[in-house]
Amino acid sequence: MRRITSPTARGRSDRGFALIEALIAIVIFSLGALGLLGLQVSMMKATSGAKFRADAAYLANDLVGTMWADAANLAAYRDSCSSHLPCRNWIAKVSQTLPGNVPPELEIVPSTGYVGIKIFWIVPNEAQHSFNTSTSINR
Repeated sequence: MRRITSPTARGRSDRGFALIEALIAIVIFSLGALGLLGLQVSMMKATSGAKFRADAAYLANDLVGTMWADAANLAAYRDSCSSHLPCRNWIAKVSQTLPGNVPPELEIVPSTGYVGIKIFWIVPNEAQHSFNTSTSINR
């Protein structure tokens, strides 16, 4: 014997199933949206990190160019640049460009022309980052 179901009984069970399908679709969509948001946040972090590294490289090259133009006064760049105007201007540019206000370190040996530059910056909620470069400036 075959059991005959009424159309109203079958419609009630279909409505419950459709509700479950809709809830599952909303959960899947929400997880996808959260994944995209997380990806965007990590890409923004990587982009800002690349910008700070490029800025630090530019600032180091800017100082090396200034030192080449002012090679006769290379020894004036040694002691924290407090007395030499081009170096003081460069220190101010570093503090305006990079976050964290960490003073750069300069290692200069005038007798050999060796110049070492270390630039630091601190992004909020991250560890300290640095850019190091060295060159030789011969007169």
